[in-house]
Amino acid sequence: MKILISPDSFKGSLSAENVAKHIERGIKSVKDDADTLRIPMADGGEGTLETLVTATNGKIEKVLVNDPLGRRINGHFGIIGNEKTAVIELAVASGLPLLTSKELNPAIASTYGTGQLIKDALGKGIRSFIICLGGSATNDGGTGILKALGYRFLDKERNELKSGGLALKDLSIIDDTYVDERVKEAHFQIACDVSNPLIGPNGASHVFGPQKGALPELVNQLDEALRVFADVVYRKTGRRIHNLEGGGAAGGTAAGLYAFCQTEMRPGVELMIETLNLSTLFHEQQFDLIITGEGKLDEQTAYGKVVSGITKLSKQYKVPIIAIAGTVEGDITPLHELGLTAAFSIINGPMDLETAFAETGKLIEKTTEQLFRLFIRKGKNNIGTDNSYLYVP
Repeated sequence: MKILISPDSFKGSLSAENVAKHIERGIKSVKDDADTLRIPMADGGEGTLETLVTATNGKIEKVLVNDPLGRRINGHFGIIGNEKTAVIELAVASGLPLLTSKELNPAIASTYGTGQLIKDALGKGIRSFIICLGGSATNDGGTGILKALGYRFLDKERNELKSGGLALKDLSIIDDTYVDERVKEAHFQIACDVSNPLIGPNGASHVFGPQKGALPELVNQLDEALRVFADVVYRKTGRRIHNLEGGGAAGGTAAGLYAFCQTEMRPGVELMIETLNLSTLFHEQQFDLIITGEGKLDEQTAYGKVVSGITKLSKQYKVPIIAIAGTVEGDITPLHELGLTAAFSIINGPMDLETAFAETGKLIEKTTEQLFRLFIRKGKNNIGTDNSYLYVP
């Protein structure tokens, strides 16, 4: 019996790798000789770097970089197993967790540290990048990254602008004279799961600015500053990024990279599936069952989350798939329509959130054990003798 174990993390509790290990233990407690394959997943946000490095036997590179306020910190990025692609999470050098609530200030916060990570990778011969945008503390349109790569952002007197999103209101000139030549050779895949444009009521500043510390007046100022940035970009490059779908991700970082680099924006889970060659794996392997999962299943899970991505693949290859989650809420009919066989919550009784987090591993094992007993019950003594019960989506 061959089982693919491919969950996302249970955020705030367990990494995807640890979730997969606990699922495997639950299976082995029922059938010790079950052939299990663990491939932890992520959706392009937090945890993607670790997941890709682990799954491909890659490595972590440590770099001294600037945090969003310009302070020196220890940063890192991943190089996946082929040694040709770097995985960079914006949150590592430019993320919300690096600042206290009192320090949050998208007017001055910069993505410069993320640019330093990219530059270090370029120096190691990397020309292929996966950029994960989740959790940024910035609203600078990615200009901090571009500064680290040699772009200069100047006012009409050719004075260099200060860091941060608000300074872009005075932008008049973008100077690419000193841009690192290696940038032109690089290709960036951006894991982007939002459709928000760069500016306007649904743009970066209005939708994401408040969670980064922007009060209403500052939100309007930041939106106007990004409009100025977009206007200057258009004059410079001919690329119109004002209403670029997904351009508002990470305070406009997606739009800034799109404007000046060889950039492709991709749904995070699709990017993961492609990078890990899961379609080839499904084609080569005869899986009898897939177990996936994430912290919460609800109406939104069908749209760009790990469970939906793996479910679509399972349906293509007619493999039954079961999802487990900390909670299962609302109408998950869209997931069943995608091909999900069933979903189970790991919570087995009344408990507070703190207890649930502390017991997540054990709860995953117990739930997996019970669902797996049910799965193999219709067979005779093992799944190899009678698999006629298998659900085909």
